Amino acid sequence: MKRLIALSVVVLLLSGCSQKAAFEELANGACSIEQAQLVDAHISAQIDAMAQQDWKLAYSFASPGFRSGVDIDQFIFIINAQYGMLIDNQGYEFNTCTIADEKITQEVAISTDSEVFTLYYILSVTGGVLGVDSSSSNLSETKLEA
Repeated sequence: MKRLIALSVVVLLLSGCSQKAAFEELANGACSIEQAQLVDAHISAQIDAMAQQDWKLAYSFASPGFRSGVDIDQFIFIINAQYGMLIDNQGYEFNTCTIADEKITQEVAISTDSEVFTLYYILSVTGGVLGVDSSSSNLSETKLEA
């Protein structure tokens, strides 16, 4: 488990340079292949950390804007109360990735033992680095609710 987390951190550190180049221009429309791969890796690392209940690591994938409004204890509460499917997931797959108004929206299908949930992640780029702003089961409702 520690090896998986360490590997995730190393991959993200190494991808930091490629993130800057991939997200220098956020043109409205579909994500490029490189952008989609980086978004998928970022969200995967956060979901995997949540499944391991490594809250500090999972919280580190949130955007600076999110972290300024929600502390780690609130984050843990919200995930446990409203997003248990992320902790108990049996797998996930990435669908549509789009960019609009300098925000990235990634659709993710989360599988549990009994159901498949669709979540829409909204990400922003700060200093060339991705961060999760919010997630919702409804595209028009893109906030984690406390």
